[in-house]
Amino acid sequence: MELDPSHRRIGLPPDPSNFWNNMPDFSLSDPITTRDPLIAWLESGCKPKAQWRVGTEHEKFGFNKRDLRPIPYEGPSGVRAVLEGMAERFGWQQVLEEGLPIALTKGDAAITLEPGGQLELAGAPVDSIHHTQEEINSHLGELGVVCQGLDIAFLGVGVQPKSTYEEIPWMPKGRYRVMREYLPKKGRLSLEMMTRTATVQANMDFSDERDMGEKFRLAMALQPLVTALFANSPLTNGQPNGFLSWRAEIWRFTDPDRCGWLPFVFEENMGFEAYADYALAAPMLFCYRGGQYQDAGGVPFGEFLAGRLPALPGERPTLTDWTLHLSTLFPDVRLKSYLEFRGADAGNSATLCALPAFWKGLLYHGDSMGAAWELVSGWSLLEREEIHRMVPKLGLRTPVPGGMTLREVARQVLKYARAGLNMHNRRNADGCDEAVFLQTLEETAESGVTPAERLLEAFHGRWQGQVDPIFREEEFDSFLAQCS
Repeated sequence: MELDPSHRRIGLPPDPSNFWNNMPDFSLSDPITTRDPLIAWLESGCKPKAQWRVGTEHEKFGFNKRDLRPIPYEGPSGVRAVLEGMAERFGWQQVLEEGLPIALTKGDAAITLEPGGQLELAGAPVDSIHHTQEEINSHLGELGVVCQGLDIAFLGVGVQPKSTYEEIPWMPKGRYRVMREYLPKKGRLSLEMMTRTATVQANMDFSDERDMGEKFRLAMALQPLVTALFANSPLTNGQPNGFLSWRAEIWRFTDPDRCGWLPFVFEENMGFEAYADYALAAPMLFCYRGGQYQDAGGVPFGEFLAGRLPALPGERPTLTDWTLHLSTLFPDVRLKSYLEFRGADAGNSATLCALPAFWKGLLYHGDSMGAAWELVSGWSLLEREEIHRMVPKLGLRTPVPGGMTLREVARQVLKYARAGLNMHNRRNADGCDEAVFLQTLEETAESGVTPAERLLEAFHGRWQGQVDPIFREEEFDSFLAQCS
């Protein structure tokens, strides 16, 4: 896990010094001329099983409670007021860009801003999902205190359901200005991704290259299942959009150079070198010099390594440039010095811990991981591609090889995840082990009804074709899991 949240996901150049254990005499500012240090940086995340942790990130949409509009950056009820209120009342440290607060840090956690004002909690790495829930409850409690005085609240869904793209304000972060110009050249829904989507993400550790590769492979195979279980974005511009996870469909049309699923992960030589080669071939969005983000012109990072980046003639990259570049790649599973699992729609506070519980149960217990892989290992690359294409619209009804649907796969995989969490036997004060956080997913798999389908039922039923009630019913609050 990244232990320096001030450089983790807030648009500043990352600092890998906490991880550079393999080459202690290597200066972080030294120019790099070969790919060996780049590969070694990825490998530096390896750690013994006793040190494995789980990190959780979630995003949410702010809205004005009077008119349900997205909150701007400035103003008495804006994002800046939220950040400054959190810093003043609860001891968070402000991170400034051009004199403006664009993030907060406290300990190993960070609060960051997405392009359309989505507020993200990048939680600390912890050893128990119970600790994750405590962290989320503390965050939402603090946020609730600040927001009460501003008459704003936050919504937990995968896509902004009411406001049009034109009505969403942009946040004043330098990297977003570059992305706003570059990404529309690559994908017709890229600006929708930036301003109107929200996710929940889990971050996990690995022990060595083989362990990393096996986890990466299984997670990539199961990303469509995660998309289906967490599908929660069927409404856009106040109307059904024809998808269960419009967020997932948006990502399919954002930038094929840096998004989506990675077929090479299923090859036998999958390892740190293979991922480094993928990243070296990926076009750069920007570089960071003199406190400013500079457009890198879409030149592959490999050209920078060879000293051929037009934006910085003759310069060679440093590890800081490498880690910044890695943060601009957005595949369904992403490798840094840990693994990030990115395929889920955001939900309300009752569901946030389900994702890290799912992945911990599978990936931190060898038998569960092996059983899950056996279930999906026989699918071909063409079959996996088709599943990825269909799942945003069909959810758990997506057909998979063997005459099954993702619903049947979900029921089996969740049993393996529960068994893994049971074996960890980490209990809270009420005696619940971490499997309690799987209950919402188990109910979804058993019924076959995703969160998106429940929203559509409400829209066509008790909401009488109006989207406004979603802001009341899916508003964030604290949630304490109970033993069943």
